[in-house]
Amino acid sequence: MKPTIYLDNGATTRVCEEALEVYLDVSRAHFGNPSSLHAVGFDAEGVLKNARAEVMKALGAKDGTLVFTASGSEANNLAIFGRAHAKERYRGKKILTTAGEHSSVSAVAAALKNEGYKYETIPTAGGALDFDALEKMLTPDVVLISAMIVNNETGALYDLARLSRMMKEKCPDAVLHADATQAFMKIPFTPAALGADMVTISSHKIEGPKGVGALYVSAQIIKTRGLSPLILGGGQEAGYRSGTENVPGIAAFAKAAIIAKNDLQNRIKKISDLRSYLLEKLESDDRLSDISALCPPEFSPHIVSLTVPNIKSETMLHFLSSEGICVSSGSACSSNAQVRHTSEALLAYGQTEQDADSSIRISFSHRNTREDVDALCEALALGLSKLARIRRAK
Repeated sequence: MKPTIYLDNGATTRVCEEALEVYLDVSRAHFGNPSSLHAVGFDAEGVLKNARAEVMKALGAKDGTLVFTASGSEANNLAIFGRAHAKERYRGKKILTTAGEHSSVSAVAAALKNEGYKYETIPTAGGALDFDALEKMLTPDVVLISAMIVNNETGALYDLARLSRMMKEKCPDAVLHADATQAFMKIPFTPAALGADMVTISSHKIEGPKGVGALYVSAQIIKTRGLSPLILGGGQEAGYRSGTENVPGIAAFAKAAIIAKNDLQNRIKKISDLRSYLLEKLESDDRLSDISALCPPEFSPHIVSLTVPNIKSETMLHFLSSEGICVSSGSACSSNAQVRHTSEALLAYGQTEQDADSSIRISFSHRNTREDVDALCEALALGLSKLARIRRAK
């Protein structure tokens, strides 16, 4: 059996050993409910408080708080629904997102449109925000802009700092929510540098356990009561997210964040080298000459979208899997849909439906090597040859 080469780190990452050890230790030794008013509860509360401070530090947030959730998708829902429903005067106002957002943003915005809110999308052709179009959209009734920092399918890095400056100049009541699920511990940023009022991050994207996400909420939003909860009950997480906190998972998330923060520049360099090496291989190997890569003007190096012409992405994905290579055909969340749709992110980038249906996503980790890229390219070459013969035979 061939060894597995994992190149789907945009979907999830392997839990690092240090985070796993923390998870087990907290589960065994600090198992109390942090809301309990006794020594075991106080102990768990201390672990939770320390983890919150560590993740805040890794995020580079100087004020505000973190609301821990069960996923990045829940954090996105909290940010968008929570902001739109926070005050009666926000009802029917305008919400903006980028074209090709993750479904945990676009589906929420669409649901709000059904409630009577206005909803528009900022064009992202070529992997960049269309600021001319944005300027026309920035009317005084905008209450929220939700935008990903790094597109989860194209790797495009969006200029949210410029977006924020324009928003605050033209729409003083609006706030910016940044989905940093694919940016946290992949590229350097802080909420203040982005001008973001809320930021979503996720544990399992940075070698922490699944089932833990967080929403950073600025002090100004807290002060003005500009966010309402989705889950009501015990009032945990400063009233923004009821339910007993996943203390072991949160502590492990914090450990993964600390490790990643301390090694961030080294990881960026290594992953950038892998991206460059892959693009060089595609250009120099005649067997791969038909494959094209999306190259946004600004990007996070860990995500590369490849178009394999005339071969359905799922067909190539399954072939690569049979060769021990794990990649994806887009967002892992979208892959679970009962009815598959052409990638909105790739269409928004400017791809045709045919090319979008023939695209695969490579997403690197600092644990990957040049040998992994070599194996991928060999498997792609073999797949192109075999699948083309099958297609001709039909």
